[in-house]
Amino acid sequence: MIEADSHAAVKRCKKGGTMDFSAWNSLTEMFFEQAEKHADRNFLWAKRDGAYRPLTWREAESGVKDLARGLRGLGVERGDRVVLVAENRPEWLIADVGIMAAGGVTVPAYTTNTTNDHLHILTNSGAKGVIVSTRALARKLLPAALDSASCKWVISIEDLEQGQSVPIELYRWDEILHKGSLAPDDVKDYASYAQRHETACFIYTSGTGGVPKAVMLSHGAIICNCMGAHHLLEELGLDREVFLSFLPLTHSYEHTAGQFFPISIGAEIYYAESVEQLLNNLAEAKPTIMTAVPRLYETMLQRIRRGVSTQSPFKQRLFTLAETLGRKRYVDPTSLSVKERLLDLIVEILVRSKIKKRFGGRLKAMVSGGAALNPDIGVFFVALGLPVLQGYGQTESAPVISCNRPERVKMHTVGPPLKGVEVKIADDGEILVRGELIMNGYWGDEEATANVIKDGWLHTGDVGRLDEYNYIQITDRKKDIIVFSGGDNVSPARIEGFLTLQAEIHQAMAYGDKRPNLVALLVPDEEFLKSWAKEHDKKYDLQALSADPDLRKHLSGVIDNVNKLLSPMEKVRRFIIAPEAFTTDNGMMTPTLKIRRHKILAEYGKVLDELYEKKKA
Repeated sequence: MIEADSHAAVKRCKKGGTMDFSAWNSLTEMFFEQAEKHADRNFLWAKRDGAYRPLTWREAESGVKDLARGLRGLGVERGDRVVLVAENRPEWLIADVGIMAAGGVTVPAYTTNTTNDHLHILTNSGAKGVIVSTRALARKLLPAALDSASCKWVISIEDLEQGQSVPIELYRWDEILHKGSLAPDDVKDYASYAQRHETACFIYTSGTGGVPKAVMLSHGAIICNCMGAHHLLEELGLDREVFLSFLPLTHSYEHTAGQFFPISIGAEIYYAESVEQLLNNLAEAKPTIMTAVPRLYETMLQRIRRGVSTQSPFKQRLFTLAETLGRKRYVDPTSLSVKERLLDLIVEILVRSKIKKRFGGRLKAMVSGGAALNPDIGVFFVALGLPVLQGYGQTESAPVISCNRPERVKMHTVGPPLKGVEVKIADDGEILVRGELIMNGYWGDEEATANVIKDGWLHTGDVGRLDEYNYIQITDRKKDIIVFSGGDNVSPARIEGFLTLQAEIHQAMAYGDKRPNLVALLVPDEEFLKSWAKEHDKKYDLQALSADPDLRKHLSGVIDNVNKLLSPMEKVRRFIIAPEAFTTDNGMMTPTLKIRRHKILAEYGKVLDELYEKKKA
């Protein structure tokens, strides 16, 4: 076990190294102190009229205060829930902090939610009102708000459609801010009553295995996470940091690491336009710290490799040399010969510097979280001079539990616990966590809370071990483990990671619980499929090609190559091709790009089961 006494862990969490994180009783207090300190410095950057334009800390603070007073004018009282539905933008942060400053509890909701999803959140949380950003989002939200017994009003950041009339109080964002600006400026005093242990927000789990539950995170839990991140990244030298925010702020990872941690260190935040524009935004924002999920790294790897394949043979050899020497240096920095060190300097100038420039040229760290990162992908980026730190956490832990240290990266692990976090391994191998970062519980569900928090320890559902450096190595996910009919078990995520590393495969899901072996559902890579269809004089149509025997033959060869890397139990025996990709629109992926197994099985389970019947026949 690490850090034997929980009270000592919390005490240390509050000390915070070179920064006194114990001075902040709430996230709002933290925000107002930083806003006063950095007043006229640029803070939030968003695209307007084709260019990034800033809000200063003072301007953001003014918006927070006006909104807080405006919300209190609408009847928001301490503990009231307010739902927030918006894409990443400055108003998201202003709304989030403004709700808390009014004494309320922020309830973020994904922009990809359906009307039924919104209704579940409104009903479950008992929210008094909603802040929504755009007309398109309001179309899905308003029917849910009308059906909700608790929702009294909706505030829209952008104007709703002309002539839209609904039997609920509708307000414009600017209108509420204007009304708030006319009220006495008592926001700091009013917000100062909040305490660390009090709930700051409800973060709904993304629902990979069922109906989302509301995780109640306290001010202290998120501040403790910020302290741990600060202690971790001090090794890199924290100064005038710049973040690029593109993961959904509704997710606890971005909410803490991409919003409140930057606030805690007085950093600037740029808001990305979209995932499609990410590379362009990286070049514009030039971030120093970036958070991302594994799927994004997988996509970037494929794009880089695809781009290299179009270069001249000489440039391809240079790239391969840069990767090879970088991988060797990762394993042992002293292993390069004199000749290799000289070559490494050459490819640093000719290859790595250009790749770094594509990412803005100032990255100190890219922190991967939200799901397991294939170690080979992490080492690929490190070899090219892009520092990747794999972390680990859960919504229930605000969310970060551990992360690789910049000075000792072990890509097959998720690093040691953050400062202030206790970890121990249960007798059955489950990872248990304790500290101020642990949630206050699931809203309205004492039974579910008691199932995961026992004697103060959060039962993560992940299986792992601690190595000699107290780095956590996750070996399985208890809930996702496939148990064969013979009693053996395998981790589907590991097999899926090998499959999606192949250039031909975009997405994959392994299947075989209570069966004798594994089968898989595959989604071919779009670029590969277009090229393959053109080469074979066939129309590019995923639905039609999913049954094409020639494509199946090609992918069978790919599976054979993957199986050579797997143990006998892990080998994929048969597969089917999905007629559509897994997306958030069809509900088969979470907004943070993790597959929803129960949704996929609801659609394809019968077909996957038939693979076993065909084998018998």
